[in-house]
Amino acid sequence: MAKPQLTAGVDSSTQSVKVVIRNANTGELLRQGRASHPDGTEVEPALWEKALESAIADAGGLDDVAAISIGGQQHGMVTLDSNGEVIRPALLWNDTRSAQSARDLNSEMGGDAEAAKKVGSVLVASFTATKLRWLAENEKANADKVAAVALPHDWLSWRLQGGKDFEKLFTDRSDASGTGYFDPVTSTYRDDLLKSALRTDRAIVTPRIVAPSAFGGETLSGIPIAAGAGDNAGAALGVQAQPGDVVVSLGTSGTAFAVSDTPTHDASGAVAGFADATGRFLPLVCTLNAARILDAATRILGKTHDEVGALALSAKPGANGLSLLPYFEGERTPNRPDATGVFAGMNLSNSNPADIARAMIEGMLCGLVDAVDALEQLGVSINRVLLIGGAAKNPAISSIASSLFGREVLVPQPGEYVADGAARQAAWALLGGDTPPQWNLGEVTSTHSPATPDVVSAYRTLRDRTTNW
Repeated sequence: MAKPQLTAGVDSSTQSVKVVIRNANTGELLRQGRASHPDGTEVEPALWEKALESAIADAGGLDDVAAISIGGQQHGMVTLDSNGEVIRPALLWNDTRSAQSARDLNSEMGGDAEAAKKVGSVLVASFTATKLRWLAENEKANADKVAAVALPHDWLSWRLQGGKDFEKLFTDRSDASGTGYFDPVTSTYRDDLLKSALRTDRAIVTPRIVAPSAFGGETLSGIPIAAGAGDNAGAALGVQAQPGDVVVSLGTSGTAFAVSDTPTHDASGAVAGFADATGRFLPLVCTLNAARILDAATRILGKTHDEVGALALSAKPGANGLSLLPYFEGERTPNRPDATGVFAGMNLSNSNPADIARAMIEGMLCGLVDAVDALEQLGVSINRVLLIGGAAKNPAISSIASSLFGREVLVPQPGEYVADGAARQAAWALLGGDTPPQWNLGEVTSTHSPATPDVVSAYRTLRDRTTNW
């Protein structure tokens, strides 16, 4: 029997890099590796490359791998000079210093509605274009050196090829659609908007767009490199989401995104009109505060994540009137970059670990309830809700989420969904075909808890009365 062809999938995320090696035909996981990334909202890209090398080694190397693909955190600004050298540390998606730049760029495009029409989204601080404008206004000497702009996954795919020739820079439409200077409907860059963001009339190199099922280059050792994807598009591939599916992901950020056959243009700014990694679209709502709210709960309560979950399940829905507005790191949706977290309704009866744990989990999830509602209001079809991400493993999350969403919640087997999606994309390019290969993802757990609309209502009251925070 012939040996199976293997593909490698990479998830270069905010906190770490994960590598999975899978059977291209069946999706069977053969081995995996991991390495940490440094904290912070700006990072030297060389540290991502070093971590990737370490994670590949931890996964047993690539000697038997037939193809590889890189999934990565969206939006991060990697600026390169004419020699291909990194000019300054990359500004990550969660760096909010460019909030005013976002407002300025939306205004220059003719207002929020026009911005959404031109690039699919109303710009917020996470988008690459806003970081370029911040660079132009605050580090002009660095801005004047910029010859090319890449995103984290683009840069890593380029470095795997040697990282010298700009003609080898490539990306996919899903990641490009988060720059703020790319039209996901026509799949073309808006060079005018890029130049405007950087306040230059010079030509700036952008990575070429590679089709979802194609290879963009090959490593120095000859392994073909697939198009890659932004992290959420990669996760959608990893869980094999189809039109009608909404994926709620609880990672460093919280996201709700749907696979859609039609694009969206949300003038309110709540829904970003991204592209997906199959040729469709990926309308997405992102909150800055997800798994880190659980991390904060462990510190506040002095408990493990599982213990926090158990405490939350021991409390009544609504936490006896205690509500949390979870804007611990500002917020992206709604767009409140300078906001802080707020506990409200605290009294002697709910000043206890169980109610605090419940309020923190409910507050974190209510932001995602708003996200799914925003998708529905734009006419996005929602048949199933899939719950993924590190925080989804917590024993309380699926039950409380089902209550807040008021519908059944499906939880796939734990996995590295972005890396899995990248591996599946590499398999698609390797094996060919009109659609990605169908893999066995294992058992999917279903949870359907009694709805608690009063909890969501209390959260929204708190959200709306603190608009100036």
